[in-house]
Amino acid sequence: MTLIELLESTEFLKSKGFDNPEIGIVLGTGLGKLANEIENEITAHYNHIPYFPLATVEFHSGKLIFGELAGKKVVVMQGRFHLYEGYDFVDITYPIRVMHKLGIKKLLISNAAGAINLNYKKGDMMLIDDHINLQGGSPLAFKNVAEFGERFVDMSEPYNTHMKNKLLEIAKNNNITLHKGVYASVVGPQLETRAEYRYLKIVGADAVGMSTVPEVIVANHLKLPVVAVSVLTDECDPDNLQQVDVQEIIEVAGKAEPKMITLFKELIEML
Repeated sequence: MTLIELLESTEFLKSKGFDNPEIGIVLGTGLGKLANEIENEITAHYNHIPYFPLATVEFHSGKLIFGELAGKKVVVMQGRFHLYEGYDFVDITYPIRVMHKLGIKKLLISNAAGAINLNYKKGDMMLIDDHINLQGGSPLAFKNVAEFGERFVDMSEPYNTHMKNKLLEIAKNNNITLHKGVYASVVGPQLETRAEYRYLKIVGADAVGMSTVPEVIVANHLKLPVVAVSVLTDECDPDNLQQVDVQEIIEVAGKAEPKMITLFKELIEML
């Protein structure tokens, strides 16, 4: 990645009408319908944007959408990238850097995750309060990182406190169950063994997924306030582990999606 590439991607989007978005949104597995709420939308498919990776997961569509949501200009990633697709950390987080170059001041992230904390139930949501990076690398570990910001980034408060508090308030006002917990990010794409679920519980994870952490690290590198919410699509009880059907995960995420849309839309109104 070079600054020239980043500039080329950004200039292409500006030429398409992506004009000073205020808020960036990353939509997770089974959570693409928020895009339907966007007014005056302009779409750019990933394969048309210079230097952009391509989404290879069948249930992740690959486009960047610009428009208005809750009275604010937003840019939405409908379809994200994962390590398990064969991308490296710099590829996965490239769109965050592009959205930042376009002008976003806040970043909202959603994902689908498995519930390690057995007090959390399938279909519930969890506000990510902190995370554990188990992906074996960093999106900041590349030679010319200093051209993009400081190499050593403080992660004592990776998720923005103000936005977290607002989301908890919105959830309470709308009778939405929103737990607060620790998200562990793993490589995937295989799901965890019983022993791995036990391990994740021991190290302090409340939920596990295969995304989000690289994007959050880069947001912190860019000093971009970020908040993230997981839809809990399965219960990971190692003593009573059922086989997971990916189609069922998509369905659970889809049923919970209206709650996610409420949380994000009301938060955007407040920002």
